[in-house]
Amino acid sequence: MKVIQLLPELKIGGVERGTVDLSEHLKQIGHESAVISAGGELLSLLNDHGAKHYTLPIAKKNIKALFQVKNLRKIYSEFQPDIVHVRSRFPAWINYLALKNFNSKKPIVVSTFHGLYSKPFYSKSMSYADEVIAISQTVEDYIKQNYQVDESNLHLIYRGCDLEEFNTKPLTEEWKEQWFKEFPQTKNKIILNLPGRITGWKGIESFIDLFTHIDTTKFHGIIPGPVAKNKKNYFQSLKKSIKANNLSDHITFCGARSDISDVYKISDIVLNLSSKPEPFGRTIIEAAACGSLVMGWDRGGVKESIKSINAFGLVECGNIQMLAKKIDQILSESPPQFIPEKFTKEHLVNATINIYESALSKAL
Repeated sequence: MKVIQLLPELKIGGVERGTVDLSEHLKQIGHESAVISAGGELLSLLNDHGAKHYTLPIAKKNIKALFQVKNLRKIYSEFQPDIVHVRSRFPAWINYLALKNFNSKKPIVVSTFHGLYSKPFYSKSMSYADEVIAISQTVEDYIKQNYQVDESNLHLIYRGCDLEEFNTKPLTEEWKEQWFKEFPQTKNKIILNLPGRITGWKGIESFIDLFTHIDTTKFHGIIPGPVAKNKKNYFQSLKKSIKANNLSDHITFCGARSDISDVYKISDIVLNLSSKPEPFGRTIIEAAACGSLVMGWDRGGVKESIKSINAFGLVECGNIQMLAKKIDQILSESPPQFIPEKFTKEHLVNATINIYESALSKAL
């Protein structure tokens, strides 16, 4: 089987990581794998397991990128894929146009809805597929409500957590020593962790508000995540808010962390407080796999993951007082020792390949 995956770029992110994981598994079990993107940091990982990469400038949504239709057809003619797996709306449009007048045998098209896409015409490209994958029940319901997709071709496959990276192996003394050297303010405190990039909908304001309702002599909040250039002003406004609430000694921004699995392990509770429903909420699954207690709003993909791990960690959306009250209660609960199999990388890649094989057998 020849599989080609199509996405904007191979930067560091959940969609990109999942693309590389699937590619690696395909190669391991004897299939041919290729990826089409504008390139990025994860390209070296594709090279490591012997997958092909075709560089196309399809990361930017503009007319110039639409001119890549001809080049995409050329790649398909060369590689002759059995499966084309599209993972983003703009590349899905280019794929749709490329296959419209394709002279060779057309491949099966599979798409993965990675988000709660807007309903307008632009997002329809993700529904122009033979098989459609939703990354959560929340996303599946959204697809049914907003797009014309045959339900027999619609599949639920949760995002997969890599248990080699996220696990309950104890922290090393060296790592702990370095952590407390860098962040001495967290020592002998109950650490509450809100991971994620610094952006307006990740619930950072709610996290700050939470600290006005709890005993700050006991707790310390950490926010590990990168700050993009266009978010610098927002970042400064958050720091001003923390200062205005006299919380500068109690909430710490940690920046982007390559050791996020260890940061989960040092944390007593990992939270997701996003101000809009998450399609999945990967950080909750990763943190639970590392043995951290998890909490979040009772909606979206976060609701699905927490409900499968510890439903007590769910809180009515926006109810900061209830969240504060539940924190002390949840600390008496036993931390998770494992995550459900449906949230693992192994399940993700196997279930996806099953869809490929089933689609090919239907086409015979």
